[in-house]
Amino acid sequence: MDRLARRRSVDYTMKAISSAFAVISLIALAWILFTLLQRGLPALSSDIFTKAISDGGLLNAIVGSLLMVALALVIGAPIGIMAGTYLAEAGRGSRFAAAVRFINDILLSAPSILIGLFVYQMVVVPTGGFSGWSGVVALAIIIMPVVVRTTEDMLSLVPIGLREAAFALGAPMWKVIVSVTWRAARTGIVTGILLSLARAAGETAPLLFTAFGNPNLTFDLGQAFPSLPAAINQLAQVPDPAQVSIAWAGALLITAGVLALNIITRVVLAPKK
Repeated sequence: MDRLARRRSVDYTMKAISSAFAVISLIALAWILFTLLQRGLPALSSDIFTKAISDGGLLNAIVGSLLMVALALVIGAPIGIMAGTYLAEAGRGSRFAAAVRFINDILLSAPSILIGLFVYQMVVVPTGGFSGWSGVVALAIIIMPVVVRTTEDMLSLVPIGLREAAFALGAPMWKVIVSVTWRAARTGIVTGILLSLARAAGETAPLLFTAFGNPNLTFDLGQAFPSLPAAINQLAQVPDPAQVSIAWAGALLITAGVLALNIITRVVLAPKK
């Protein structure tokens, strides 16, 4: 076998292996979705959306998750965008920026349960109890590193020539960032925000150590606060088939929400050809 034939053989073999693993991944995803639909759809009813957990529904958990994730996004996304902008623009090449980037990478790969334990020690223990605010802080810490990494990567892809042209016209640095680089990278930045939102919406472990859960509908973030992931975890452990069915319905809802965010991210915000 000559050199060219050997290269083609290796190329075909690697393509076959990659295709096989891709098919296995798709089968696993289809299996999960089929199981969720099979067990979650029969439990979906109007009670799920109109009653609290204490009355056989999930209204309080749905409202609690939406409220905590929204507040976490309000806190985490601006900080992440500003930090990512500093790394890509003002701090490029500095030692401080390298240290911030290194810490952000560690935070990005840290297990969410460690973030929950950290917030438990820093917020829950000093305040004397579980609260919705501690859950918001935990979710904001999960959102921030994703937004920082995405913002830095997207701004780094903006051509240097655009910045130079703006500086040549006499624009100050803040205006170049706001009107040129952010504008050019806005699709990628929004994509990162939506991906971080999808990750935070599905987290369970940090909420068990912070917000904990509440069977009743409440808007008081100063006490134990309900959330959909925590409700699924608690209902799935109850030896009652009706409660377990409600947990499957909650799992279906949260999966549908995360899938919808990912579809919006990859299809609607994709660059137009």
